[in-house]
Amino acid sequence: MRFYNTQPPLYWGMDLHARSMSVCIVPHAGESLLHRHMQAAPAPFRKAMAPYRAGLGVAVECMFPWSWLAALCVHEGMALVLGQALSMQAMHGGKATNEKSDSHKMAGWLRGGLLPQASVYPAPRRAPRDR
Repeated sequence: MRFYNTQPPLYWGMDLHARSMSVCIVPHAGESLLHRHMQAAPAPFRKAMAPYRAGLGVAVECMFPWSWLAALCVHEGMALVLGQALSMQAMHGGKATNEKSDSHKMAGWLRGGLLPQASVYPAPRRAPRDR
């Protein structure tokens, strides 16, 4: 299993559904700067992330509605980390989860380098191999 261990200044955890999303922004210090439930669309996402734009790393569970978010993050120049859904479900532990706690957990996993990575957008550049 691969883990995302790049350290951006701010970590954005997101529990994304078809029509709604719960978001949480956590800095290195660990206290939440933003914890909100909102409509799942580009305009609310841009408005919420505007004050925290510089160096934001976004984590979301790899489920069906993430493609618009990946395109938006690539356009904005931010890293989007898709977490493996089954691995994240196993890490949750108990059954007492909700959107608000899930978004905070994802931001914490991204901050601690423990987010099980399915993919990263935009893909990090690799150095060419010497042959």
